[in-house]
Amino acid sequence: MPVTYLELENFKSYAGKQRIGPFRDFTSVIGPNGSGKSNLMDAISFILGVQSRDLRSSQLRDLIFRPPGKLTDDEDNDDGNEDEDLEEESAPAKGLKASATLVYEDDETKDETRFSRTISSKGVGEYRINGKAIPFIKYEEALSKIGVLLKGRNFLVFQGDVESTARKTPRELVSWFEDVSGSVDLKEAYDEAFQNMQDAETTARTASQKQKGFSKKKRELKGQRDEAEKFRGLVDTKAKVLTDYFLWQLFHIRTDIEEKEEVLDELAEELDVAGKTVEKKADAVRASKKEASSGRRAAAKLEKKRVDLAAEVDKAQPSIIKVEAEIKNLEKKILSENKKQDKITSDAEAHEQTLVKLENEIKEYTETEEHLQQEYEEMKTSRSEGKVSLTEEQEIEYERIREAAAIASAKSRQSLNASNRKLDNARAKAAASSEDHKELKRRQLEVKQKIKDLIERRDTLQESIEKTKKDLASGKVNLHDVQKAVQEDQVKRGAIDVELEKINHTLRDARDDRRKNQHEARVEEAITSLKRFFPGVKGRLVKLCQPSMKRFDLAVTVAGGKDMDAVVVDTKKTAFDCIEYLRSNQVGTATFLPLDSLKVPNPATTERIRATIEHDSRYRLAYDVITCPDEDVKKAILYAVGNAVVCEDLDCARHLCFGDGSRSNRRESERVKAVTLGGAVISKAGTMTGGVTNEERSRAGRWNDREFEKIRERKDKLESELEQLNMADGGANPDRRLSRGGRTSKIEELRNNVGNLTNRLQYAASDLSFTKKKLTEQETLNESMITEAKKVARNLKDMENKIESANRNVQIAMEEVKDTEDKHFAPFRQKTGMTDFSAYDEAVGKARENYLKKRRTIREHLEKLKAQKSFEDGRDFDEAISKKVKTVESLQKKLFTTKDRQHESMEAIADSKAKLANVESDLHQAREVEKTLEVGVREAQTMYKEVQVESNKLSKSISTEEANLERLRAKLHETLQKARVEEAEIPLVDADGSEVVDIESRASRSARRNSPDEDSQESNEPLTQGTQGSMHFSQNNDSRVMRDRNDTNRVDFTHLRSQLKQRLSDRKEKEMLKKFEDDVEKLSAQIESMTPNMKAGDAFDTVVDQLEECNEGFTDAKDKSKKATKHFEDIKRKRTHRFNVAFKHIAESLETIYTDMTKSSKHPLGGNAYLSLDDAEEPYNGGIKFTAMPPMKRYRDMEYLSGGEKTIAALALLFAIHSHHPAPFFVMDEVDAALDNVNVLKLCNYIRHRSKDFQCIVISLKDVFYEKSQGLVGICRHVETNSSRTLTLDLTQFDKNDKTEQSNGATSKKRRRDSSTETSERAKKRSSISMDTSLQ
Repeated sequence: MPVTYLELENFKSYAGKQRIGPFRDFTSVIGPNGSGKSNLMDAISFILGVQSRDLRSSQLRDLIFRPPGKLTDDEDNDDGNEDEDLEEESAPAKGLKASATLVYEDDETKDETRFSRTISSKGVGEYRINGKAIPFIKYEEALSKIGVLLKGRNFLVFQGDVESTARKTPRELVSWFEDVSGSVDLKEAYDEAFQNMQDAETTARTASQKQKGFSKKKRELKGQRDEAEKFRGLVDTKAKVLTDYFLWQLFHIRTDIEEKEEVLDELAEELDVAGKTVEKKADAVRASKKEASSGRRAAAKLEKKRVDLAAEVDKAQPSIIKVEAEIKNLEKKILSENKKQDKITSDAEAHEQTLVKLENEIKEYTETEEHLQQEYEEMKTSRSEGKVSLTEEQEIEYERIREAAAIASAKSRQSLNASNRKLDNARAKAAASSEDHKELKRRQLEVKQKIKDLIERRDTLQESIEKTKKDLASGKVNLHDVQKAVQEDQVKRGAIDVELEKINHTLRDARDDRRKNQHEARVEEAITSLKRFFPGVKGRLVKLCQPSMKRFDLAVTVAGGKDMDAVVVDTKKTAFDCIEYLRSNQVGTATFLPLDSLKVPNPATTERIRATIEHDSRYRLAYDVITCPDEDVKKAILYAVGNAVVCEDLDCARHLCFGDGSRSNRRESERVKAVTLGGAVISKAGTMTGGVTNEERSRAGRWNDREFEKIRERKDKLESELEQLNMADGGANPDRRLSRGGRTSKIEELRNNVGNLTNRLQYAASDLSFTKKKLTEQETLNESMITEAKKVARNLKDMENKIESANRNVQIAMEEVKDTEDKHFAPFRQKTGMTDFSAYDEAVGKARENYLKKRRTIREHLEKLKAQKSFEDGRDFDEAISKKVKTVESLQKKLFTTKDRQHESMEAIADSKAKLANVESDLHQAREVEKTLEVGVREAQTMYKEVQVESNKLSKSISTEEANLERLRAKLHETLQKARVEEAEIPLVDADGSEVVDIESRASRSARRNSPDEDSQESNEPLTQGTQGSMHFSQNNDSRVMRDRNDTNRVDFTHLRSQLKQRLSDRKEKEMLKKFEDDVEKLSAQIESMTPNMKAGDAFDTVVDQLEECNEGFTDAKDKSKKATKHFEDIKRKRTHRFNVAFKHIAESLETIYTDMTKSSKHPLGGNAYLSLDDAEEPYNGGIKFTAMPPMKRYRDMEYLSGGEKTIAALALLFAIHSHHPAPFFVMDEVDAALDNVNVLKLCNYIRHRSKDFQCIVISLKDVFYEKSQGLVGICRHVETNSSRTLTLDLTQFDKNDKTEQSNGATSKKRRRDSSTETSERAKKRSSISMDTSLQ
């Protein structure tokens, strides 16, 4: 028993310290859902290094026990896991920590080892062995020593692991096997070595290409030296032509310039004479203009004086207008003040009468008050007979006391009045709210009824619109189809006829008279049937691929051999099923190529051969000249043709296979199979096969047969379509005409129907829009009414509460008022002896109130009269009258002053107007004199213009000649510049008569180009007639003109041939110019087309040195590539070995384990399960196919099995993987969830049988499972602490009693029956004990 005990402290649902165990070789963990069974497995997984995220927790702190009463916000969810009720009911207590310890016992030495993990209160974890803290790496190494692999997970199976195992893809299975086998440890080294190998090969290829590049460059440079010599000869010839060309131009330009300069000198003398005459006439014009200018200035001076006087007149006019306005305003004010004075006088007279009237009224009201007092005394005496009567003083005192009581109770009385008002308001509002509530209920019922009616109408309209739309769409489609039926049929028939004619022509030209024999037809039918029954059948290889070019047909047919007729299937199982089908139906024989088990050439070998021949167009891999759209089928093609190479002819094939004839220098691994385009073959062994049989030629022609077959199928399809069209049109032409006539009437009918439906749809849509709008309005109204009704109900309830509160406040206020009045009236009651003031008030009170009211009215009126009399006595009218008199006198003084100013302004304006009239007369006379002088100026200008015209004619002639001379000088300058640009060699004569090679030496031209001198820079600019620089060519002293003249004079024209010095006509001159230009252009074109490398010699020497260095680099790169390839192959071999060892062991164990787990009395042989690799050479780069065949069923993939079958197969695979690198114990969590009792019993028997090899701890809820266990661990829930508690039970004691009883009764059949009955009873007893334990 490797795992003896499990010690937990505050781990998940286990509160406090708990020791669980002992665990037997086959122990079952039982308990109700939510008790904490899975938390026990989480504890074991936690101890063995599983991360917290795999234990249904996001952090270590979540694994600490959570006492009751510490709820958190994020712990209210329940995802259905059975132990979440205990995990998430409370939060970890502050300062609480957790730990889990597994006590492991070695089977051989019996030594105990304690593996522990702890979690601090802050959520920090720690690993310990025998109480000593160690890092995780050492902890993992210690676990691996006892056989526990953390990466391979060979010690536990979580909930859902069985199902996930059954759903694993082939690639996921490979990843799992890599973890189990340890080949994953070499993955990084493998990838690094593979990358290094590729880099080394790339470097070698780069060096090879670089070597070839230098060799090619060497050959190119060798031929460039001859081209450079030819280039120099053409350059010399061109220089001679340019010399003659520029000498010829310069000679004739210099001659023309000399002639033009002589003509210009003559014209300049004539222009001087004409200039003097023009100057005299100009003086006369200037004198006339001076006199005219004096006259204009005099007139302008008078005009200015006139303007000033007119401005003075205009300026004085507004002041007169302003004075007149002031006069009118003052007169109005005087009139207004006189009226106000008259009104004050009349008010003073009325004042005296008002005072007399007020005195009479005061006297009258005083007498009325005295009479009213006398009447009241008499009335009081008459009504108080036999009762206590109050005197006037007592009444005054009574009124005073009552007023004091009223003042004292004013606050209470105000409160009473306010409470009464609130009560009245509350009652009024309650009544109004009640009425509003009833009205809202009534209106709400009406709105609901309207909404109901509108909804019914909306639904009816929507249904009608949908139906109308469908009918309309159908009608439009039918109308469209009928309208285009005739045209479409005719167009389609014409297209079909044209295409059929082309197909018939193609078939006739190709002489398509091939016919399939009976055997081929049967094979094709059989393959079609196989495709229908077996989805994995792809078809014949010859049908699935195609040579990229027709010339490769025969070579591909010979290279593929009989495999080209083989049938491609996906798996070996499908091939066996197909063979069985062919055998059972006696169709014939066929070769099958299962894609999952084909062995193809090593990709490295293929790439090496491809790299060898890729630069030679005579060779191609047969695999590369075959096209296939299906990537999966390419593996079958590679299997059929292998690494065969297609060669142009037999000589190429011999050179590829035998080289220079010495076979000893070729390695065995480099031998290839060569196939020529004519069908000859050289095998790897060196044997040669020539000639092609008729059968092979026929098979090669099948590529074309496929095309013809497609053409025939297309022809049949077109003929069928044509027949259908004829049938649809009614056969013969008369019938078709009738059919078209019927379609016309149908079109009219459909058009009418579409129109009616369109109108109906529009009306219905409009009605629906209106209905929806009304419905929205009513729904909004209903919602607002519901809200309003709720608000009114709340208000009504509030009003009722307010009424009740107001009633209470009224009662309280009335009591307060009564108490206050009693305190004030008690002394007066004792003094007067009057006990009932209310009776006295009833008898006298009303009369007294009337009396007091009338007296108050009289006294108030008297006060008003006295106040009015006092006001009238205080009014002073004399002072107001005197103020108004003074105001009128002041205004009259201002009026007199303003009129004086008006008179002065009028006199000043009259004087200015007289002066203005005199100035205007003088101005008229001055303008007459100015006109006379202007006439004299015009006459002098006319004479001046006549003389100037003659002078201008001479100037124009000079300008024309200067322009011609300027053009010639510009042409000369341009020619010299062009000669410099073209670097023409112009012969010169120096000052001492010696001959010079050029106009300027190359050194001087270079210095001039680099010199910052302005003239030098200008000389390099191209000048044309339109540029500003061309103006300088008209000046003899211009630096450029002088330099060009000097340069031209220095030219030695003796080298110019005599025939070129002769004057030519314009036409011949153009012909001569064109001849020079053509010669230069032809030589330039030849020079430009050559583009020689003048440094070819130096470059050739450099390339030779570089080629030698490249050869050395290529040798080094090739050696490095070989070393990298060898290193990669070593790692690949190690990784493949590890993987294959594990795979072989697991595959063999899987077959045995699955057979044992599926055996039964009905199926004694059990089922079969096996694993297959997609890539046998490098299995870790492919996938693993997991297939199982339950008893009495055929092989199927995992996805086609039932839930129980998947579970059994997955468990068998888990046990097989565990057997490869077995851990001393195996923990499983409810792996029997998807199994029925029969399969659970099989699983139990297998585990019990294997419990001798390893310890098995299983969490289960099925009694059939834990009846077979050796020990039970029961998990229950402690209600008070809301935690998990455990109980253990040893079941081996019951097994011993059963064995003793069974051995005693082995000889008798009856006793065997009895023993069997007792055993069954004991089993039931064990089951009941287990159930009782689980319930506890």
